[in-house]
Amino acid sequence: MADERKALAYIGFAARAGKAPSGEFSTEAAIKKGKAKAVFISGDASDNTKKKFRDKCAYYHVPIAYLANRETLGKAAGKAARTSVAVTDASLAEAAMKAME
Repeated sequence: MADERKALAYIGFAARAGKAPSGEFSTEAAIKKGKAKAVFISGDASDNTKKKFRDKCAYYHVPIAYLANRETLGKAAGKAARTSVAVTDASLAEAAMKAME
């Protein structure tokens, strides 16, 4: 069962370490540069946003997960409301994705 709280905690660790670019532009840039090890999209993001990141992540072979809402995701990243966060640290990304299984 998915444990969103654990995944959000790992995203928080990554953010405090400076390894979690958030927001659409920063997340997209991290994916394109090959730095993103996992991408997290808020459950209440628009269908266009979800499709855009689903397609980008499939193309660049980056795991993607949907969780929480934009306020909770932003809070985990230490920011205001965010619809997307990329985790660039491999071990934190793996731990967060494992928590979502």
